[in-house]
Amino acid sequence: MTRISRKLRRWTSEVLDLPQDVLYDMPRLTLIGSKQLYIENHRGVIHFTPDRIVLALSQGQLEIKGSALVIRNILPDEVAIEGTILDIHMNGVEGNG
Repeated sequence: MTRISRKLRRWTSEVLDLPQDVLYDMPRLTLIGSKQLYIENHRGVIHFTPDRIVLALSQGQLEIKGSALVIRNILPDEVAIEGTILDIHMNGVEGNG
C-alpha cells in the first residue's frame, strides 16, 4: 500500500468516523469468554477439525485452537464458532495503521 493511500484511508477514517475494520478490510473478532467466537470479514474456511479451525482473511489466516470446536453459523463474511477456545493466532497479517 502506498504512503498516499495509507494517508487517504486514515483521513477518511477520521473524517467519516468509519471503523478501521471496514476501511482496511480487517477481521473483527468478538470473543465471549472462552466458549464463543464471532469473526467478521473472513474469506472462507481453509481447515476444520474439532481441535483446530483455520480461516482465510484478506491478508493471511486466522487459526483457532481448542477442543470440541464447531461452526455454529457461517455466512459469506461472518462465522460463529463454539467450543472451548484455547488459542487465537493471526498469520501473515501486516499492520495498516
